[in-house]
Amino acid sequence: MPHINKLRSGRTGEEGDRMCADAPVPAPGPARLRTALTAFFALDGFLFAGWVVRIPAIKAQTGASAGELGLALLGVSAGAVATMMLTGRLCGRFGNHHVTVASAALVSLGIALPPLTHSALALGLVLLVFGSAYGAINVAMNSAAVDLVAALRRPVMPGFHAAFSLGGMLGAGLGGLVAGSLSATRHLLLLAVIGLAVTAVAGRALLSRPAPPPAAGRSGPPSTGTGRNGPDGSGGSGGPGGSRRGVVAVLGLIALCTAYGEGALADWSALHLTQSLGADPGLAAAGYAVFALAMTVGRLSGTALLQRLGQVRALVAGGATAAAGMLLGALAPNVWLALAGFVVTGLGLANIFPVAIGRAGALAGPRGVAAASTLGYGGMLLGPVAIGFVAEWTSLTAALTTVAALAAVAAAVACAARRVI
Repeated sequence: MPHINKLRSGRTGEEGDRMCADAPVPAPGPARLRTALTAFFALDGFLFAGWVVRIPAIKAQTGASAGELGLALLGVSAGAVATMMLTGRLCGRFGNHHVTVASAALVSLGIALPPLTHSALALGLVLLVFGSAYGAINVAMNSAAVDLVAALRRPVMPGFHAAFSLGGMLGAGLGGLVAGSLSATRHLLLLAVIGLAVTAVAGRALLSRPAPPPAAGRSGPPSTGTGRNGPDGSGGSGGPGGSRRGVVAVLGLIALCTAYGEGALADWSALHLTQSLGADPGLAAAGYAVFALAMTVGRLSGTALLQRLGQVRALVAGGATAAAGMLLGALAPNVWLALAGFVVTGLGLANIFPVAIGRAGALAGPRGVAAASTLGYGGMLLGPVAIGFVAEWTSLTAALTTVAALAAVAAAVACAARRVI
Protein backbone atom coordinates (compact mmCIF):
# COMPACT_ATOMS: atom_id res chain seq x y z
CA MET A 1 0.00 0.00 0.00
CA PRO A 2 1.43 3.42 -0.88
CA HIS A 3 2.84 5.45 2.00
CA ILE A 4 0.28 8.22 1.67
CA ASN A 5 -2.59 5.76 2.10
CA LYS A 6 -1.04 4.54 5.33
CA LEU A 7 -0.91 8.11 6.59
CA ARG A 8 -4.53 8.67 5.73
CA SER A 9 -5.64 5.50 7.43
CA GLY A 10 -3.61 6.27 10.55
CA ARG A 11 -4.64 9.94 11.06
CA THR A 12 -7.96 11.66 11.04
CA GLY A 13 -9.18 15.22 11.08
CA GLU A 14 -6.99 18.27 10.81
CA GLU A 15 -3.79 16.60 12.01
CA GLY A 16 -4.05 13.87 9.40
CA ASP A 17 -4.77 16.37 6.63
CA ARG A 18 -1.76 18.46 7.64
CA MET A 19 0.58 15.43 7.70
CA CYS A 20 -0.70 14.28 4.30
CA ALA A 21 -0.02 17.73 2.89
CA ASP A 22 3.50 17.76 4.36
CA ALA A 23 4.34 14.21 3.33
CA PRO A 24 6.66 13.66 0.37
CA VAL A 25 5.23 12.60 -2.96
CA PRO A 26 4.74 8.84 -2.77
CA ALA A 27 7.16 6.62 -4.62
CA PRO A 28 5.95 4.40 -7.45
CA GLY A 29 3.37 1.92 -6.24
CA PRO A 30 2.80 -1.78 -6.76
CA ALA A 31 1.78 -1.31 -10.40
CA ARG A 32 5.18 0.12 -11.29
CA LEU A 33 6.94 -2.55 -9.25
CA ARG A 34 4.96 -5.17 -11.15
CA THR A 35 6.10 -3.68 -14.47
CA ALA A 36 9.71 -3.60 -13.32
CA LEU A 37 9.61 -7.20 -12.09
CA THR A 38 7.96 -8.31 -15.32
CA ALA A 39 10.86 -6.74 -17.20
CA PHE A 40 13.35 -8.76 -15.15
CA PHE A 41 11.48 -12.03 -15.81
CA ALA A 42 11.38 -11.25 -19.53
CA LEU A 43 15.07 -10.29 -19.52
CA ASP A 44 16.00 -13.57 -17.85
CA GLY A 45 14.23 -15.61 -20.53
CA PHE A 46 15.58 -13.36 -23.31
CA LEU A 47 19.21 -13.70 -22.26
CA PHE A 48 19.07 -17.43 -21.59
CA ALA A 49 17.43 -18.18 -24.95
CA GLY A 50 19.96 -15.94 -26.69
CA TRP A 51 22.77 -18.01 -25.20
CA VAL A 52 21.12 -21.34 -26.06
CA VAL A 53 20.78 -20.59 -29.79
CA ARG A 54 24.52 -19.88 -30.01
CA ILE A 55 25.62 -23.16 -28.42
CA PRO A 56 26.46 -24.74 -31.81
CA ALA A 57 28.75 -21.81 -32.65
CA ILE A 58 30.43 -21.99 -29.24
CA LYS A 59 30.89 -25.74 -29.67
CA ALA A 60 32.66 -25.20 -32.99
CA GLN A 61 34.82 -22.43 -31.52
CA THR A 62 35.99 -24.51 -28.57
CA GLY A 63 36.42 -27.70 -30.62
CA ALA A 64 34.57 -29.65 -27.93
CA SER A 65 33.21 -33.10 -28.63
CA ALA A 66 29.56 -33.85 -27.89
CA GLY A 67 30.49 -35.42 -24.55
CA GLU A 68 32.79 -32.56 -23.58
CA LEU A 69 30.11 -30.03 -24.50
CA GLY A 70 27.57 -31.91 -22.38
CA LEU A 71 29.86 -31.75 -19.36
CA ALA A 72 30.54 -28.05 -19.96
CA LEU A 73 26.82 -27.29 -20.22
CA LEU A 74 26.29 -28.90 -16.83
CA GLY A 75 28.13 -25.85 -15.48
CA VAL A 76 25.02 -23.72 -15.99
CA SER A 77 22.81 -26.07 -14.01
CA ALA A 78 25.41 -26.85 -11.37
CA GLY A 79 26.11 -23.17 -10.77
CA ALA A 80 22.40 -22.36 -10.57
CA VAL A 81 21.52 -25.10 -8.10
CA ALA A 82 24.62 -24.43 -5.97
CA THR A 83 23.79 -20.76 -5.45
CA MET A 84 20.02 -20.91 -4.97
CA MET A 85 20.05 -21.59 -1.24
CA LEU A 86 22.76 -18.97 -0.71
CA THR A 87 20.65 -16.46 -2.62
CA GLY A 88 17.74 -17.06 -0.25
CA ARG A 89 19.97 -15.97 2.63
CA LEU A 90 21.24 -12.95 0.70
CA CYS A 91 17.67 -11.89 -0.02
CA GLY A 92 16.88 -12.10 3.67
CA ARG A 93 19.88 -9.91 4.50
CA PHE A 94 19.95 -7.34 1.68
CA GLY A 95 16.40 -7.48 0.32
CA ASN A 96 14.87 -9.16 -2.73
CA HIS A 97 15.01 -6.06 -4.90
CA HIS A 98 18.70 -5.34 -4.40
CA VAL A 99 19.68 -8.96 -5.05
CA THR A 100 17.46 -9.06 -8.17
CA VAL A 101 19.17 -6.00 -9.66
CA ALA A 102 22.68 -7.18 -8.78
CA SER A 103 22.15 -10.69 -10.15
CA ALA A 104 20.57 -9.31 -13.36
CA ALA A 105 23.71 -7.25 -13.93
CA LEU A 106 25.85 -10.35 -13.37
CA VAL A 107 23.78 -12.43 -15.78
CA SER A 108 24.09 -9.68 -18.39
CA LEU A 109 27.86 -9.56 -17.98
CA GLY A 110 28.19 -13.34 -17.80
CA ILE A 111 26.50 -13.96 -21.13
CA ALA A 112 29.37 -12.21 -22.94
CA LEU A 113 31.96 -14.64 -21.54
CA PRO A 114 31.35 -17.98 -23.39
CA PRO A 115 32.57 -16.70 -26.80
CA LEU A 116 35.87 -15.73 -25.19
CA THR A 117 36.72 -19.35 -24.37
CA HIS A 118 38.68 -21.76 -26.58
CA SER A 119 38.44 -25.05 -24.70
CA ALA A 120 35.73 -27.17 -23.12
CA LEU A 121 37.27 -26.74 -19.68
CA ALA A 122 37.32 -22.95 -19.93
CA LEU A 123 33.75 -22.98 -21.24
CA GLY A 124 32.60 -25.11 -18.31
CA LEU A 125 34.21 -22.74 -15.79
CA VAL A 126 32.65 -19.70 -17.46
CA LEU A 127 29.25 -21.38 -17.54
CA LEU A 128 29.58 -22.17 -13.85
CA VAL A 129 29.80 -18.40 -13.23
CA PHE A 130 26.94 -17.68 -15.62
CA GLY A 131 24.80 -20.39 -14.02
CA SER A 132 25.44 -19.00 -10.55
CA ALA A 133 24.11 -15.61 -11.60
CA TYR A 134 21.20 -17.29 -13.40
CA GLY A 135 20.22 -19.23 -10.28
CA ALA A 136 20.53 -16.10 -8.15
CA ILE A 137 18.21 -13.98 -10.28
CA ASN A 138 15.61 -16.74 -10.40
CA VAL A 139 15.41 -16.96 -6.61
CA ALA A 140 15.57 -13.19 -6.06
CA MET A 141 12.97 -12.14 -8.60
CA ASN A 142 10.59 -14.95 -7.61
CA SER A 143 10.93 -13.88 -3.97
CA ALA A 144 10.20 -10.28 -4.93
CA ALA A 145 7.21 -11.48 -6.97
CA VAL A 146 5.83 -13.43 -4.00
CA ASP A 147 5.81 -10.28 -1.86
CA LEU A 148 4.20 -8.26 -4.64
CA VAL A 149 1.50 -10.89 -5.15
CA ALA A 150 0.61 -10.53 -1.47
CA ALA A 151 0.56 -6.72 -1.76
CA LEU A 152 -1.66 -6.80 -4.87
CA ARG A 153 -3.89 -9.48 -3.33
CA ARG A 154 -4.23 -11.15 -6.74
CA PRO A 155 -2.63 -14.42 -7.98
CA VAL A 156 -0.48 -12.77 -10.67
CA MET A 157 2.55 -15.06 -10.33
CA PRO A 158 1.80 -16.90 -13.63
CA GLY A 159 1.98 -13.57 -15.44
CA PHE A 160 5.60 -13.12 -14.38
CA HIS A 161 6.47 -16.58 -15.67
CA ALA A 162 4.60 -15.81 -18.90
CA ALA A 163 6.97 -12.85 -19.32
CA PHE A 164 9.90 -15.26 -18.93
CA SER A 165 8.44 -17.48 -21.65
CA LEU A 166 7.79 -14.53 -23.95
CA GLY A 167 11.30 -13.25 -23.35
CA GLY A 168 12.65 -16.67 -24.25
CA MET A 169 10.68 -16.77 -27.48
CA LEU A 170 11.91 -13.29 -28.40
CA GLY A 171 15.52 -14.17 -27.54
CA ALA A 172 15.41 -17.34 -29.59
CA GLY A 173 13.76 -15.56 -32.52
CA LEU A 174 16.29 -12.74 -32.50
CA GLY A 175 19.13 -15.24 -32.24
CA GLY A 176 17.86 -17.11 -35.27
CA LEU A 177 17.64 -13.89 -37.28
CA VAL A 178 21.15 -12.65 -36.53
CA ALA A 179 22.96 -15.99 -36.45
CA GLY A 180 23.92 -15.71 -40.10
CA SER A 181 25.17 -12.14 -39.94
CA LEU A 182 26.68 -11.74 -36.45
CA SER A 183 29.36 -13.84 -34.82
CA ALA A 184 28.57 -15.40 -31.48
CA THR A 185 30.92 -12.91 -29.83
CA ARG A 186 29.15 -9.86 -31.25
CA HIS A 187 25.69 -11.31 -30.70
CA LEU A 188 26.24 -12.16 -27.04
CA LEU A 189 28.03 -8.86 -26.44
CA LEU A 190 24.96 -7.11 -27.87
CA LEU A 191 22.76 -9.11 -25.50
CA ALA A 192 25.01 -8.06 -22.60
CA VAL A 193 24.54 -4.39 -23.50
CA ILE A 194 20.77 -4.84 -23.81
CA GLY A 195 20.70 -6.67 -20.48
CA LEU A 196 22.62 -3.95 -18.66
CA ALA A 197 20.38 -1.25 -20.17
CA VAL A 198 17.19 -3.05 -19.11
CA THR A 199 18.68 -3.68 -15.67
CA ALA A 200 19.48 0.02 -15.26
CA VAL A 201 15.99 1.17 -16.24
CA ALA A 202 13.95 -1.54 -14.50
CA GLY A 203 16.32 -1.59 -11.53
CA ARG A 204 15.76 2.09 -10.89
CA ALA A 205 12.02 1.49 -10.68
CA LEU A 206 12.49 -1.59 -8.52
CA LEU A 207 14.72 0.23 -6.03
CA SER A 208 12.71 3.45 -5.97
CA ARG A 209 10.55 2.32 -3.05
CA PRO A 210 10.78 -0.27 -0.29
CA ALA A 211 9.56 -3.73 -1.11
CA PRO A 212 6.21 -4.89 0.31
CA PRO A 213 6.47 -6.68 3.68
CA PRO A 214 8.32 -10.00 3.30
CA ALA A 215 6.24 -13.09 2.74
CA ALA A 216 7.91 -15.18 5.45
CA GLY A 217 5.57 -16.12 8.23
CA ARG A 218 2.36 -15.56 6.34
CA SER A 219 -0.17 -18.29 6.62
CA GLY A 220 -0.93 -18.03 2.94
CA PRO A 221 -1.70 -15.66 0.15
CA PRO A 222 -4.77 -13.47 0.26
CA SER A 223 -8.15 -14.68 -0.84
CA THR A 224 -8.37 -14.60 -4.60
CA GLY A 225 -10.31 -17.59 -5.75
CA THR A 226 -12.66 -20.35 -4.84
CA GLY A 227 -10.46 -23.24 -3.88
CA ARG A 228 -11.59 -26.18 -1.82
CA ASN A 229 -9.97 -25.62 1.55
CA GLY A 230 -10.21 -21.90 1.86
CA PRO A 231 -11.17 -18.92 -0.18
CA ASP A 232 -7.92 -19.08 -2.12
CA GLY A 233 -7.66 -22.81 -2.36
CA SER A 234 -4.45 -22.78 -0.41
CA GLY A 235 -5.49 -25.21 2.23
CA GLY A 236 -4.15 -24.68 5.73
CA SER A 237 -1.50 -22.52 7.21
CA GLY A 238 1.33 -24.90 6.78
CA GLY A 239 2.15 -24.54 10.46
CA PRO A 240 5.28 -23.22 12.09
CA GLY A 241 8.83 -24.52 12.03
CA GLY A 242 9.34 -28.06 10.86
CA SER A 243 5.85 -28.54 9.45
CA ARG A 244 6.31 -25.45 7.30
CA ARG A 245 9.60 -26.81 5.98
CA GLY A 246 7.80 -30.04 5.19
CA VAL A 247 5.15 -28.22 3.17
CA VAL A 248 7.88 -26.36 1.27
CA ALA A 249 9.49 -29.74 0.50
CA VAL A 250 6.15 -31.02 -0.82
CA LEU A 251 5.82 -27.95 -3.03
CA GLY A 252 9.39 -28.50 -4.22
CA LEU A 253 8.49 -32.08 -5.12
CA ILE A 254 5.54 -30.83 -7.18
CA ALA A 255 7.85 -28.36 -8.93
CA LEU A 256 10.39 -31.14 -9.57
CA CYS A 257 7.79 -33.43 -11.15
CA THR A 258 6.68 -30.76 -13.60
CA ALA A 259 10.11 -29.26 -14.35
CA TYR A 260 11.18 -32.82 -15.25
CA GLY A 261 8.71 -32.61 -18.13
CA GLU A 262 9.95 -29.21 -19.30
CA GLY A 263 13.54 -30.42 -19.43
CA ALA A 264 12.62 -33.67 -21.13
CA LEU A 265 10.56 -32.03 -23.87
CA ALA A 266 13.20 -29.38 -24.51
CA ASP A 267 15.83 -32.04 -25.26
CA TRP A 268 13.88 -35.01 -26.61
CA SER A 269 10.69 -33.83 -28.35
CA ALA A 270 12.32 -33.24 -31.75
CA LEU A 271 14.16 -36.57 -31.64
CA HIS A 272 10.93 -38.37 -30.75
CA LEU A 273 9.15 -36.86 -33.74
CA THR A 274 11.95 -37.80 -36.15
CA GLN A 275 13.02 -41.15 -34.71
CA SER A 276 9.67 -42.54 -33.62
CA LEU A 277 7.28 -40.92 -36.11
CA GLY A 278 9.44 -40.15 -39.14
CA ALA A 279 8.93 -36.39 -39.18
CA ASP A 280 11.27 -34.24 -41.26
CA PRO A 281 13.63 -31.94 -39.30
CA GLY A 282 11.57 -28.80 -39.95
CA LEU A 283 8.36 -30.33 -38.64
CA ALA A 284 10.20 -31.96 -35.75
CA ALA A 285 11.51 -28.56 -34.65
CA ALA A 286 7.90 -27.49 -34.17
CA GLY A 287 7.52 -29.98 -31.31
CA TYR A 288 9.15 -27.88 -28.64
CA ALA A 289 7.91 -24.66 -30.26
CA VAL A 290 4.23 -25.59 -29.87
CA PHE A 291 4.90 -26.84 -26.34
CA ALA A 292 6.57 -23.55 -25.36
CA LEU A 293 3.82 -21.51 -27.02
CA ALA A 294 1.14 -23.48 -25.15
CA MET A 295 2.96 -22.86 -21.86
CA THR A 296 3.07 -19.13 -22.60
CA VAL A 297 -0.64 -19.00 -23.40
CA GLY A 298 -1.41 -21.02 -20.28
CA ARG A 299 0.59 -18.66 -18.10
CA LEU A 300 -0.99 -15.56 -19.63
CA SER A 301 -4.38 -16.94 -18.60
CA GLY A 302 -3.06 -18.26 -15.28
CA THR A 303 -4.33 -15.44 -13.08
CA ALA A 304 -7.90 -15.92 -14.28
CA LEU A 305 -7.55 -19.68 -13.86
CA LEU A 306 -6.32 -19.35 -10.28
CA GLN A 307 -9.08 -16.92 -9.39
CA ARG A 308 -11.63 -19.37 -10.73
CA LEU A 309 -10.24 -22.65 -9.38
CA GLY A 310 -7.93 -21.73 -6.51
CA GLN A 311 -4.39 -23.02 -6.10
CA VAL A 312 -5.01 -26.64 -5.14
CA ARG A 313 -7.53 -27.33 -7.88
CA ALA A 314 -5.29 -25.61 -10.41
CA LEU A 315 -2.37 -27.83 -9.39
CA VAL A 316 -4.44 -31.02 -9.58
CA ALA A 317 -6.11 -30.08 -12.87
CA GLY A 318 -2.81 -29.01 -14.39
CA GLY A 319 -1.04 -32.22 -13.45
CA ALA A 320 -3.88 -34.39 -14.72
CA THR A 321 -4.10 -32.43 -17.99
CA ALA A 322 -0.34 -32.68 -18.54
CA ALA A 323 -0.39 -36.42 -17.85
CA ALA A 324 -3.13 -37.00 -20.40
CA GLY A 325 -1.44 -34.74 -22.94
CA MET A 326 1.94 -36.43 -22.60
CA LEU A 327 0.44 -39.90 -22.96
CA LEU A 328 -1.01 -38.70 -26.26
CA GLY A 329 2.27 -37.05 -27.26
CA ALA A 330 4.33 -40.14 -26.48
CA LEU A 331 2.00 -42.84 -27.82
CA ALA A 332 0.40 -41.03 -30.78
CA PRO A 333 0.59 -42.95 -34.07
CA ASN A 334 1.31 -39.84 -36.16
CA VAL A 335 3.08 -36.50 -35.89
CA TRP A 336 -0.01 -34.30 -35.75
CA LEU A 337 -1.55 -36.13 -32.82
CA ALA A 338 1.83 -35.99 -31.06
CA LEU A 339 2.00 -32.23 -31.59
CA ALA A 340 -1.53 -31.93 -30.19
CA GLY A 341 -0.38 -33.90 -27.17
CA PHE A 342 2.56 -31.51 -26.68
CA VAL A 343 0.14 -28.56 -26.75
CA VAL A 344 -2.08 -30.14 -24.09
CA THR A 345 1.00 -30.95 -22.01
CA GLY A 346 2.20 -27.35 -22.20
CA LEU A 347 -1.18 -26.02 -21.11
CA GLY A 348 -1.24 -28.45 -18.19
CA LEU A 349 2.29 -27.74 -16.95
CA ALA A 350 2.10 -23.98 -17.50
CA ASN A 351 1.04 -22.84 -14.05
CA ILE A 352 2.18 -25.64 -11.75
CA PHE A 353 5.76 -24.44 -11.28
CA PRO A 354 4.76 -20.76 -10.68
CA VAL A 355 2.08 -21.75 -8.18
CA ALA A 356 4.38 -24.14 -6.29
CA ILE A 357 7.21 -21.57 -6.07
CA GLY A 358 4.81 -18.78 -5.13
CA ARG A 359 3.19 -20.80 -2.38
CA ALA A 360 6.61 -21.84 -1.01
CA GLY A 361 7.59 -18.17 -0.86
CA ALA A 362 4.34 -17.23 0.86
CA LEU A 363 5.07 -19.81 3.54
CA ALA A 364 8.81 -19.32 4.09
CA GLY A 365 9.95 -16.19 2.23
CA PRO A 366 13.11 -16.19 0.07
CA ARG A 367 14.43 -19.38 1.70
CA GLY A 368 11.20 -21.14 0.75
CA VAL A 369 11.57 -19.95 -2.83
CA ALA A 370 15.20 -21.09 -2.82
CA ALA A 371 14.39 -24.56 -1.45
CA ALA A 372 11.50 -25.21 -3.83
CA SER A 373 13.43 -23.76 -6.78
CA THR A 374 16.43 -25.97 -6.05
CA LEU A 375 14.23 -29.07 -6.15
CA GLY A 376 12.40 -27.78 -9.22
CA TYR A 377 15.54 -27.07 -11.21
CA GLY A 378 16.89 -30.41 -10.05
CA GLY A 379 13.94 -31.95 -11.88
CA MET A 380 14.79 -29.99 -15.00
CA LEU A 381 18.31 -31.44 -14.80
CA LEU A 382 17.06 -34.95 -14.09
CA GLY A 383 14.53 -35.07 -16.93
CA PRO A 384 16.80 -35.20 -20.00
CA VAL A 385 19.25 -37.58 -18.34
CA ALA A 386 16.55 -39.95 -17.08
CA ILE A 387 14.83 -39.99 -20.46
CA GLY A 388 18.13 -40.97 -22.07
CA PHE A 389 18.74 -43.86 -19.69
CA VAL A 390 15.18 -45.20 -19.92
CA ALA A 391 15.25 -44.89 -23.72
CA GLU A 392 18.48 -46.90 -23.76
CA TRP A 393 16.83 -49.70 -21.78
CA THR A 394 13.44 -49.65 -23.54
CA SER A 395 12.50 -47.09 -26.20
CA LEU A 396 12.16 -43.32 -26.47
CA THR A 397 8.39 -43.68 -26.70
CA ALA A 398 8.29 -45.55 -23.41
CA ALA A 399 10.77 -43.13 -21.83
CA LEU A 400 8.59 -40.12 -22.60
CA THR A 401 5.68 -41.71 -20.76
CA THR A 402 7.64 -41.03 -17.55
CA VAL A 403 6.79 -37.34 -18.09
CA ALA A 404 3.12 -38.28 -17.90
CA ALA A 405 3.76 -40.43 -14.84
CA LEU A 406 5.47 -37.62 -12.92
CA ALA A 407 2.80 -35.10 -13.94
CA ALA A 408 0.24 -37.50 -12.48
CA VAL A 409 2.39 -37.77 -9.32
CA ALA A 410 2.35 -33.96 -9.03
CA ALA A 411 -1.46 -33.97 -9.26
CA ALA A 412 -1.73 -36.77 -6.70
CA VAL A 413 0.64 -35.07 -4.25
CA ALA A 414 -1.24 -31.78 -4.56
CA CYS A 415 -4.53 -33.54 -3.93
CA ALA A 416 -3.19 -35.53 -0.96
CA ALA A 417 -1.61 -32.44 0.60
CA ARG A 418 -4.53 -30.11 -0.14
CA ARG A 419 -5.16 -29.38 3.53
CA VAL A 420 -1.67 -27.97 4.13
CA ILE A 421 -0.69 -26.35 0.83
